[in-house]
Amino acid sequence: MTSGINTQEDLTQLLNRIRGQIEGIAKMIDEKRDCLDIVQQILAARSALARVGKEFLTKEAVQCSSSAKDKDKLDILLKQLFSLE
Repeated sequence: MTSGINTQEDLTQLLNRIRGQIEGIAKMIDEKRDCLDIVQQILAARSALARVGKEFLTKEAVQCSSSAKDKDKLDILLKQLFSLE
C-alpha cells in the first residue's frame, strides 16, 4: 500500500492487515520457522504500525491540540512515538 491513508476505512483496513501480520508472526514462531523470515515479518509489521501512527497524527494533530494543555500532551506523545527524546 503506497498511497496515503485518506479515510477512516483506509486506516481500519491497514490496522486489520497489521493484525493479520501479527497473527502470522505468532504462527511462524509456533511452527519454528526460519529466524530471518520471522524477523523480516516483524520489521514489516513494525513499519506498517509506524506508518499508521504517522498518518494518524498528521491528520489528527490539529484537532488534538485545541488547547495549550493538549498541545503539550501532543508534543510529548510525538516525541515518544518518534523517539526524539
